[in-house]
Amino acid sequence: MSDSTSRTEPLRVLVYSDDVNTRQQVILALGRRPHPDLPELEYVEVATEPVVIQNMDAGTIDLAILDGEAVPAGGMGIAKQLKDEIYQCPPVVVLTGRPQDAWLATWSRAEGAVPHPLDPIQLAETVVSLLRSRVPAST
Repeated sequence: MSDSTSRTEPLRVLVYSDDVNTRQQVILALGRRPHPDLPELEYVEVATEPVVIQNMDAGTIDLAILDGEAVPAGGMGIAKQLKDEIYQCPPVVVLTGRPQDAWLATWSRAEGAVPHPLDPIQLAETVVSLLRSRVPAST
């Protein structure tokens, strides 16, 4: 039973929130390796919109998790901007204030939405499904 994934370097996951506790909840929920089929995750914690844009523009992020409740710049607005401005933008997951806000995540063009309070299983399932597209299939 060996790991046969062809990608060995970690997947880089940007976690944006102005609240350090929210960032830590996301990282603790996902852990280092949310699924055995995926490489380890490396987290880039970000607390401000300009740093999100800078990291995403650099092209080194595989997935972004954006807090829709962050202030002053909410994750949904940032997600929409990223999708409008970055060619082949990596997948984005938006953390919504409540389940009823999922339509806003759709407006923002985010590929996934997970409501607060965070459900670690739902977050992991959403993230794993989106990251699979970033990893070449192993044979």
